Amino acid sequence: MLSLRKRALIGGALTAVIVLAVGTYLLYSLMGTIALSRFDNTLKDRHTQLIIALNDAEGDPARLSENIFDPAFRTPFSGRYWQIIAPDGRVFTSNSMLSERLEVPSGIVEGALFRDAVEMRSEPVRTVHQSVRLSDGSTWGVTVAEARESLTIERAATRRSLLLAFALLALLVFAGAIVQTTAIMHPIDRLRKDVAGRWELEEGLNPEEYPEEVAPLVTDINDLLERNREIIGGARRQAADLAHALKTPSAILRNELTALAEQGLPVTASVDALDRVDAQLGRSLARMRAANSGASAKASTSLAASISRFSRLFGAMAARDGKVLETVCDKGFVVRIDTQDIEEVMGNLLDNALKWCRETVRLTLEPVKGGIMMSIEDDGPGIPEDGRREALSSGGRLDSSKPGTGLGLAIALDLLNAYGAELRLATSAGLGGLSAEVFIPNKLIRNQPDTPIALDAFQLVPAT
Repeated sequence: MLSLRKRALIGGALTAVIVLAVGTYLLYSLMGTIALSRFDNTLKDRHTQLIIALNDAEGDPARLSENIFDPAFRTPFSGRYWQIIAPDGRVFTSNSMLSERLEVPSGIVEGALFRDAVEMRSEPVRTVHQSVRLSDGSTWGVTVAEARESLTIERAATRRSLLLAFALLALLVFAGAIVQTTAIMHPIDRLRKDVAGRWELEEGLNPEEYPEEVAPLVTDINDLLERNREIIGGARRQAADLAHALKTPSAILRNELTALAEQGLPVTASVDALDRVDAQLGRSLARMRAANSGASAKASTSLAASISRFSRLFGAMAARDGKVLETVCDKGFVVRIDTQDIEEVMGNLLDNALKWCRETVRLTLEPVKGGIMMSIEDDGPGIPEDGRREALSSGGRLDSSKPGTGLGLAIALDLLNAYGAELRLATSAGLGGLSAEVFIPNKLIRNQPDTPIALDAFQLVPAT
């Protein structure tokens, strides 16, 4: 379906084309009529002059040359001619006609009669004829003709002028349609941007800032956003309450199992089962939280602050194990992701990397085409390409030699998918192990990066 902007532009353009086409046709017809009327008036004036000259000559056409001084009547086939028919049928013509004759209507013509004809060696001419009664009572047929070439030239010039004028007018009309459409659509565009950036607003949209036609829609959007925030907040609180309610029983069971283990009883299978229950509950709660996050939540996180905090925390953990965490990042970004969610993703990925690396883990944040990429690489054994799908699935443990439930990657994937971000597994080009790549698209990034990160603060080395 066409957008409102395209509909307005197309509708305005079609209306302009129809109006201009009709206007051009009507104006061209009117100008053609005016040109013909002007041509006929000039022809009638020459006809009147000839009648006056004939009357002054007292009916003697031979004396007309004494009263008519237009040289065009004397130049052969000049395009201007006259012809007089005497009462006795004799025909007198201007020198411009030589031996040619003009066709005239038969009988007596009381008024001036204009006609188009093809005369004078197939040259189109327009004639005016009238039967004139002189003072002595005699009736003469007086005809004046003019070549239609001048009329054709005038009409062509008028056509060119009209086409040029209407072409310029069309450009102005189209430009006006674009400007008008832009002005009309501006409140809609502004509303779209305000709604898209609603998580950055402390208050709802102000209906008074929009035209009266749009203001009711703004009020409805405010009500919808407020209701949506209430639902999301309630759902996230319920998830948090459920997590808190489950932690206590889980902790009691774990303490009991620890006590039984201290008594020498075999509880390994029970501990593993409890670990998996805790992990599955954690993933389910993460999914519940993620389902009420993304574009629906008012969220904003400074990656610089999160990376700084996690670099210090995991850097210290790596140093205790004789390993090193490197952070390669020249600037941070503010992303539209809940802080708890993005930090849970970072925590799971860093925990996996430290668990499987030999010596080095590298965290990199850099802009890429379409967004930013946060990569967490290690120099461990990595994951074969055919096993990466299983590693991202629920409980997909490829190696049970290390502690854990195998749900860290799956939880990170669920959280990122809720926001429209992506998690990709690849082979690290620099370290040779696994590279967990978090792609955050531009729609989740604020326009301006936040405070640059001081690299030296995160270049942690193992303690000696």
